[in-house]
Amino acid sequence: MTGGQGVVQLEGVSIEARGRESFELFLRVAAGEHTRSERLGFGGAEFVPWQMGAVM
Repeated sequence: MTGGQGVVQLEGVSIEARGRESFELFLRVAAGEHTRSERLGFGGAEFVPWQMGAVM
């Protein structure tokens, strides 16, 4: 994929199908399936929606 284009645009996948796929992945992760970053060992510190303590 280049230029920010995804499977909907390049491969003709419908937005509904892509939404369903994303929703099903969300449910699997909520049920305990590890994300790709967790499987690669980055899951503990990769996503921080807010910083604790002082930020410079």
